[in-house]
Amino acid sequence: MSKYKNMNKFRRFAFYAIAGFSTFLVDLSFLWLLIEYFNIHYLYASAIAFLLGSSINYVISRRFVFLGTSRGAVAGYLFFLKFAIIGMLATVFFMWVLVGATQFNYVFVRILVAGFVGIINYLANLYLNFKVVGNSMNRDDVIS
Repeated sequence: MSKYKNMNKFRRFAFYAIAGFSTFLVDLSFLWLLIEYFNIHYLYASAIAFLLGSSINYVISRRFVFLGTSRGAVAGYLFFLKFAIIGMLATVFFMWVLVGATQFNYVFVRILVAGFVGIINYLANLYLNFKVVGNSMNRDDVIS
C-alpha cells in the first residue's frame, strides 16, 4: 500500500475523530440538559441526545469526511440512521448496565461508551454507507 493511501486513511479517520468529538460534545450537552433541567430519565435522554448528535455528525461527515460518496443526501441520511439507531441501542444498553448496575455517573459512562460506539460507527459508514474506502479526501479530486 502506498504512503499516500496510508496518509489518506489516517487523514479521513482524523477528520472523523474531530467531527465525532465535536458532535459528541453536543450529544453530552444535550444529555446533561435533558437530565438535569428537564428531568428526563437517563436512558431516554441518552437515546434522544445520541440521535441529535448523530444527525449533526451526518451533516459534518458528509461535507468533510466522506467526500466522493455516490449515495444521495437523503438516502445516505436514512442509511446513516440505521447505524445511528444501532449505535443508540448499544449506548442505551451499556448505559443501563453500567449506570444501573454499578451506579457510575451517567456522564462518565457515556464517555466510556462513546469511544466504542464511535469506532464501530466510523467503520460501518466508511465501508457500508458512504463506500469511500480508498477514495481521495482531496476535494479537488472528488469534484473535478
